[in-house]
Amino acid sequence: MEKKEIRTHYSGVILFIAKMVTVATGIVFTLVVANTLAEADYGTFGFFTTTMISYFTLFSGPITFWTMRFVARDKEGATKTGTAGNMALATIATLVYLALLPIITASPELQKYVLVYVVAAAQIIETYLINVFEACLQAKRPHFVGYGLLVGEVLKVLFVYLFVIRLQLGLLGAVLSLVVAFAIKMAFYFKMIWKELQQKIVLSYIKEWLKGSAFNLYSILGDRIAAVIFLMLTIYGGTTAYGYWYAPLQIANVITYSTFLAFALQPKLLADPNLEEATVSLRIVLMFAIPMTAGVLALPTSYLIFLKESGYYLAAAPVLVILAIDALISTVSTIFTYVLYGIEKVDEKAKIPFDKVVKSRLFIAFSLPYVHSAIALPTAFYVLNTFAGNNPVLMATYVAAINTVVRLITFIVLYRVLHKAVKVRIPWKSIGEFVGAASVMALVLFSAHPTRRFDTLALTAVGGLIYLGLLIAVDKEIRAFVRTILQKIGKQTERIRKPQTKHTATQGRD
Repeated sequence: MEKKEIRTHYSGVILFIAKMVTVATGIVFTLVVANTLAEADYGTFGFFTTTMISYFTLFSGPITFWTMRFVARDKEGATKTGTAGNMALATIATLVYLALLPIITASPELQKYVLVYVVAAAQIIETYLINVFEACLQAKRPHFVGYGLLVGEVLKVLFVYLFVIRLQLGLLGAVLSLVVAFAIKMAFYFKMIWKELQQKIVLSYIKEWLKGSAFNLYSILGDRIAAVIFLMLTIYGGTTAYGYWYAPLQIANVITYSTFLAFALQPKLLADPNLEEATVSLRIVLMFAIPMTAGVLALPTSYLIFLKESGYYLAAAPVLVILAIDALISTVSTIFTYVLYGIEKVDEKAKIPFDKVVKSRLFIAFSLPYVHSAIALPTAFYVLNTFAGNNPVLMATYVAAINTVVRLITFIVLYRVLHKAVKVRIPWKSIGEFVGAASVMALVLFSAHPTRRFDTLALTAVGGLIYLGLLIAVDKEIRAFVRTILQKIGKQTERIRKPQTKHTATQGRD
C-alpha cells in the first residue's frame, strides 16, 4: 500500500454508496428476521447483537486507532503488529465470554440458546479483526473498506435467506448468517493487506499503543457516561419513551452516513497535511448532508409512517425534527474531528509520550464527552423531573433537544480548539447554494406530503433529482464534476467494447 494509492474523494463516494446500500440490506435483513423468528427469539437476537457483544468488543478500538495513524505514516510493521495485538485481545475477550457463558445462560429461558451463544462467540473475533483490517485499509486504500462493506451486507442478506427461510434454522440461522457473512468479509480484507502482513511484528509499537490506549478508554468511558441520559429516559418514561426516541433515530442516523464521504480525510492529512483537502471534504459532505436534513425536516411524518404504517410513531415527529438537526451538527463535528486528529503530530515519531498527549489537542477531543455529560445529565434530570410529567413523547423530545443543544456547544468548543491551531477555509458560497437548492426541494416535498411507503420512496427520489438539477444549474463546479463522471463512464464503456470488437474481428477472419 503506497501513498499514491490514497483516493480521498473516490473512496468517500464508495463508502457513502456502500452505507446507503446497508440501509436497504438492513431493512431486508430485519424484515426477514422479525417476521420469521418468534417474538422471544427476536428479542434475544436484538439484545445479543446490540448489547451483549458490545461488552466483549469494548477493547477492539484503542489499538485500532493508533494502528491506523502508524500505517498512514508508513511505519514498517504497523499492519502486522496491529493485527497481532487485536488478535490477542480478541482471544482474551472470547475466552472470558466462553467462561462466563454458564452464568449468562443460567436462566431457564436462555438454556435453549446455549448453542446459539457459542456460535456467536465467533463474532467477537471477527469484530476485533475486521476493525483493525479496516483501520489499515483506511490508512492507504480506504475504498476497499467500502467494497468490504458491500460484500458483508449483500452476503448477510443471502445467508439469512438460506439459513432462516430455506433451512429454517431460526435464531441459530440468523446468527450464522452474520458470522459467515462477516467471515467472508474478513477474508476479503485479509487478502487486501496480505503483503503488509509479511512484515515483522514491532513490539515497541505495542508498548506505545498500550500507553495510548489509556486515552482511548478514557474517551470511551466518557461516551458511556454521556449515554446515561438515555438510561434516564428509560427510567422516567419506560420503554415507551425510549421507543419514541429510538425509532426516529433510525431515520436521522442516515444523515450521518454522509461523513463516510470524508472517510479518507484523516489518513490523508496524516500523510500530507494539506488543509485544502479538509475544505473539499467539508464541501462534499455538506452537499449530501444538507439536503438529507432538509428532506427529513420536510417529511417527518411520512418517514415515521414508513417506519411503521400503523402510524404509532407519528407523535414522535418533533423528536425526528430535533434528531435530524442533531445529526447534521454531528456530521460537521465529525469532519472537524478528522481534521484535528489528522494534524496532530504527538505520535509522529512512533512514540506516544503520555505527558505530551495530555497537553495535546487529542486529549481535548477525548475529553469532550465529559463536557457533554457535565451539561446534559443534570439538565435532563431537572427537566424530566420538573416539566415532563408522565408524557413519554414529551420526555423523548426533551432528551433529544437537550442532547442536540449540548452537542452544538461541544462542537463550538471543538471548532475553537482547531481554529487556534489551523485555519480551515469554510466554503460558504457552496453552503449557500446547497441550502438554497435544498430549501426548494423541501418545499416540493412538504407540499406533496405522502402517507404510503412507496410514495415516500418515490417522492424522496424526485426530491433528490430536483436538488441535483438545481445544483447543476447554479454551480459550475458541480457541472464540471458531472462532466468528468460522464467522461469516465464513456472511457470505461469504450474499454469494454474494444475487446469485444477485437474478438468479433478475429471470428470474422477465422
